[in-house]
Parts: sequence; structure tokens; C-alpha cells
Amino acid sequence: MKNIYTFTKMTLAAVVVATISIGSTTAWSAGTHEDGHDAPKIGEPGIADDVTRTIEISLMDNYFEPEEIKVALGETVRFVLTNEGEFVHEFNIGTPPMHAKHQEEMAMMVEHGVLGPDKINRDMMAMDMGDGQMMKHDDPNSKLLEPGETMEIIWTFNKEAALEFACNIPGHYDSGMVGEFEFSTEIEPMS
Repeated sequence: MKNIYTFTKMTLAAVVVATISIGSTTAWSAGTHEDGHDAPKIGEPGIADDVTRTIEISLMDNYFEPEEIKVALGETVRFVLTNEGEFVHEFNIGTPPMHAKHQEEMAMMVEHGVLGPDKINRDMMAMDMGDGQMMKHDDPNSKLLEPGETMEIIWTFNKEAALEFACNIPGHYDSGMVGEFEFSTEIEPMS
């Protein structure tokens, strides 16, 4: 079992390095995190008093648990996110095109040393990366977590869209760190 784990860890690290190398030529055109990745088109930050239920999400090294989430239009959900993997991971609510754009920005963060395999240099996130671009990663629809960290997002699903939750760190989305939101007509019971 140890050999399989070591191989998987080494393979994931190789995918990350290869993706960074391929993506580094386009990273400078990526933009900043300050626009919230078109968040108003997919919902809005929620208010704690409006939370209808809490969903716990485990961020593993190549998947989320659960892998699919059912939400209702108008529902406000508290997501409690715990990185149970050995690498830095992200939980980001967006559409597939939003995730594609965000992956370029995350590649820039890796290229500049803001993100390491298992560490986040939060001081560097406030530095100018060139042309006034900052990598604060402070969007209301996204959290970036080191191994062992727990954070939360409160989100109101007031727009129905083809939504995914994903980790956009280079190589992670492509290796399976993506799940789907399914809209239902009923709000699930509080959990």
C-alpha cells in the first residue's frame, strides 16, 4: 500500500509541475482575484442568519467528499471545508469557464512562489505580481487551504447555473478535484 501511495503522490506532483510549465506562458494575462470571478452571475455571499443548512466538505488529494451537492434556488448554505490532504487545495464555486480562467491565475501564484505544494505564502499574496496584479485570493466564493486547515463559505444560490465546485491549483482540476451542484426544487433538511 505504501508504494501505491508514494506513486500517487509522486504522480500528482509531476502533473502539477507539468501543468505549471505549460501554463506559465499565459499566466501573466490572468488578471486578479478582485473581481470575484463573476460571482454575481452564480449567486452571492450569504448571511449567517439565513443559513438553511451546513454541509461539511473534505478536500482530499484528488477529490472532494461529497462529490456532488444538491441545492435549491434561494437556499443559503454554510460550507465547512477541511483540507484532509497533504497538498494545498482550494474550494471554488463557479462555472466551467470561470474555473478555466481561474486556473491561469492559480498558475501565476505557483510561478511566483505564493503557492507551494503544501504551503501558502500569505504575505506574498498582497505583493504586486506585475501590472498592478495582486493575488489576494479573497473572493467570497473561494477558499484556499493548507493541509489540516478548516475554513467556511456561506453562499446563497439565487441564480441557477451550471455550477461546479473545484480546486483550480494547477493539475488538481484535471486529476479529479471537481464536483457538481445539482439544483432541486426543495431545500434539504438542516444538517
